[in-house]
Amino acid sequence: MSGSASGHYPAGDLRDQLAHLGRAVVQAGLVVGSGGNLSARAPGTDECWATAAGTWLDRLDRGSFVRIRISDGATLDNSGVAPSSELGLHLATYRVRPDVNAVVHLHPQSVLLLDAIAEPIRLVTTDHAFYLRRVATTPFVPPGRPEVGKLAAEACADGTNCVVLSRHGCSVVADSVELAHKRALYLEEAARLTYSALTLRVAPASLPTDWLDDPAATA
Repeated sequence: MSGSASGHYPAGDLRDQLAHLGRAVVQAGLVVGSGGNLSARAPGTDECWATAAGTWLDRLDRGSFVRIRISDGATLDNSGVAPSSELGLHLATYRVRPDVNAVVHLHPQSVLLLDAIAEPIRLVTTDHAFYLRRVATTPFVPPGRPEVGKLAAEACADGTNCVVLSRHGCSVVADSVELAHKRALYLEEAARLTYSALTLRVAPASLPTDWLDDPAATA
């Protein structure tokens, strides 16, 4: 499967795009070790590529992914490689959001720190408002359990694209790998700025989003 990308992002095979994203998010500190997992599908298909179990996101190549049928979760290749234990998170999201073609699950530190101290992430800048719109949070469920995917899918079914999985990580979705990458970066930036303001004993307000209803609105 392949997918389009802008001139600033790898084009062609979705696995190459996901590998690019993986290296970038590790370098940005949004995940460490073999934490997190990624997936992508070509628009309108019932198949996706998902990272294999135990893969390090900064060491991905085409062999690091498993081809999965979304409707029933069946593995569609004979590599013998098992998909991530969080595959259910990805599949549940694709099933409720036909517009989503990439799911990025990471463990961003500032996002998780704010969750741990029960502080919501504020959308401080126009970029945050434009790319994130809103951020939902799901209750804590131990990783790997089916409830993780069920709750995340319910949280994003209304069009929400950024979900904080309490004490666990985040699930960021988009219609392309590139846009999911941008949203993950802005989510962590919004969390970092929120925390910085709180250390100054200031509780920043989120930027209103009504201006985004203007078709000409840009970040």
